Amino acid sequence: MKRRVETVGRFAGVLFSGLLMVGCGSADSQPAGPDASVRVVCTTGQVADLLRNVGGRHVAVDPLMGPGVDPHLYKATPGDVRKLNGADAVFYSGLHLEGRLADLLEKLAKRRPVYAVTDGLHEREGQLLRKLSGSDDHYDPHVWFDVSLWIKCAEYVAEKLAALDAAHADDYRRNAEEYIARLTELHESCKRQLSEIPKPQRVMVTAHDAFGYFGDAYDVEVHGLQGISTADEADLATANKLVEMLTDRKIKAVFVESSVPPKNIRSLVEACAARGHTVAVCEKELYSDAMGPRGTPEETYVGTVEYNVRTIVEALK
Repeated sequence: MKRRVETVGRFAGVLFSGLLMVGCGSADSQPAGPDASVRVVCTTGQVADLLRNVGGRHVAVDPLMGPGVDPHLYKATPGDVRKLNGADAVFYSGLHLEGRLADLLEKLAKRRPVYAVTDGLHEREGQLLRKLSGSDDHYDPHVWFDVSLWIKCAEYVAEKLAALDAAHADDYRRNAEEYIARLTELHESCKRQLSEIPKPQRVMVTAHDAFGYFGDAYDVEVHGLQGISTADEADLATANKLVEMLTDRKIKAVFVESSVPPKNIRSLVEACAARGHTVAVCEKELYSDAMGPRGTPEETYVGTVEYNVRTIVEALK
């Protein structure tokens, strides 16, 4: 079957390549054994964690991007190319998130299975995706911020793994069911905790516009200083509107992200101070496009969601 791999426009700016990370079992999953049936390379930490949980001991997962790495700007190294060429299958996030890898993934799809975990959303549930302004076929790629959408991605991954390795299809589906039960509890917990923030204070301003799905799912008003991609420049008009909103509504805090430099957010805070309003930069970084350090709870998807929600509630309540 022909794989759909999106094309992407060119991004301007200087690229700094991230450190190459070698995959390991996450705290949420059973580590793959040396006799794993399927060797998978994943792009982002979120996708790698999803594959570990659904794949369990039958799948060896090797991610390309580690903590603090921005997938919008990531460019493959020669080592990455060797990994991708040696994999049984490749899973990536999709919806243009990994913009600089698009050409490589498209070529690779002619030789081996390559899947975007968001393809299931695009093909069957497109109405759940957030369309980008002025576009009929481009969508916000940050779907993992709505846990209910990530559940659908887990279902999609289970079916793809079952097709790749039919001998263990029942195990993949059982792993997915168990993981989805945990994610369902997480989704409800997010709703409960965020509802504790008084509605007028439930306002997030972040470095780039990554939290749209989060806002829709959990009734949080979200504003990003930069666009959907971190390659987008911060717009002066947008910044001025945010300063006015923060000042007029006396919002207590703004947020920085682990994979985005904090310079623009700090400039926003300084502009608010010049207008007589003190707004704090939350001391704890949010995890947006990358997950947390290895060896911490935040290296897993569940851990990053729990950490983000806790951080937001503490800062805004």
